[in-house]
Amino acid sequence: MAKKQGVLEPVVAFVAWLTGVIVSLSVGFALTEKILMIPGWLGGATTFGMGISQTAGWIVLFTTLLGVILALINKVR
Repeated sequence: MAKKQGVLEPVVAFVAWLTGVIVSLSVGFALTEKILMIPGWLGGATTFGMGISQTAGWIVLFTTLLGVILALINKVR
């Protein structure tokens, strides 16, 4: 037998989803703006390391925005 979903569960799920999107966008923008980088002892102080950090930031931004778009499309259907 299926459990009935209360009023609070969808609200909590939406807040958790929105928090994840906001955190992902914050981290992605910080990586692309060189605010967050790979640690220096892992090569983050080099030009190559900075490029890797920026690339990771763009990947985070792209996948987050893609996930938001797909979630909205799924909700509309």
